[in-house]
Amino acid sequence: MSTQGSVTTDITNRIATITFQHPKGNALTRKTLEELEQAITSVGNDRDIRVVVIHSEGDGAFCGGAYFEELMKISTYEEGKRFFMGFARVINAMRKCPKLIIARVQGKAVGGGVGIAAAADHVLAHPSAAVKLSELALGIGPFVVEPAICRKIGKSGFSTLAIDATHWYKAEWARKKGLYADILDSIDQLDHAVFELAEKLAKSNPEAIRELKKIFWSGTEHWDTLLEEQAEISGRLVLSEYTRNYIDNAKNGNTGE
Repeated sequence: MSTQGSVTTDITNRIATITFQHPKGNALTRKTLEELEQAITSVGNDRDIRVVVIHSEGDGAFCGGAYFEELMKISTYEEGKRFFMGFARVINAMRKCPKLIIARVQGKAVGGGVGIAAAADHVLAHPSAAVKLSELALGIGPFVVEPAICRKIGKSGFSTLAIDATHWYKAEWARKKGLYADILDSIDQLDHAVFELAEKLAKSNPEAIRELKKIFWSGTEHWDTLLEEQAEISGRLVLSEYTRNYIDNAKNGNTGE
C-alpha cells in the first residue's frame, strides 16, 4: 500500500463506488484528498451515473483523519492552508455533486472522516463506527468540517464533539443525532443495505435527484468562501508550538489517550 494512500472508482449499473485507503487507519493525505475531490467531481459530471457510494478499504477504521506525518512536515502558512483546503474541496465537491451520495461507515471516524460522513446525503454504519473530533486536542480545532457537521447534527452536537476532543462517541449517539441514518449489526448486513439502497436510487429519476440535492443543500451557497476561511484558521494554527508538540507526542504514543 502507498504511504500516500489511494482512491479508486468502480462503476457498475449506474452506481459509482469510490474507495479511499491508507495503511494508517485510512488516514487522509493531501494526495488522497485531491483524488477524492477529483473522483467525486468526475462521477458527478457523468450523466450515466445515478448514485455514489463512498467508503474506505477494509473492515477497520473508516477514517483516521489527517495524516500526522504530513501535518508534521507543514512549515509555512501557505502549506498549512493548502493541506486543509483539501478537506474543504472534498466537502464542497460532495455538496455540489448532483447525485445522491451514500457513505458506508464500517469503523471509527476521526476529524475529517466525520466531515466526510456529515457531507454525505445518507450514511449507513456499523456499531463500531464511533466518532471523535480530536482537533482541539491537537491545538487546531475542527474548523473546516464544522459547517458540514453543524448542518447535520446541529451546533449542540458539534460542540459536544469539539469540546470533548479525546472522547469516542458511540455509533448509536451519532445515529440519534442524525449523522447516521441507520446502524447495521454486521458488515455483511451493512454491505447489503448499502447495495440495496444504491440499486433503488440508481433506478430513480435523475432530475428528481438533482432537485432534491438542491433542497438538501439550500443555504450553503457561500461555502466555497466559508470553508476557505476555515482552512486558513487551521493552516495558521497547525504551525503553533502546541500542535507540533502534540503531534510529536502522538507519534510516540505519549498523548495519554
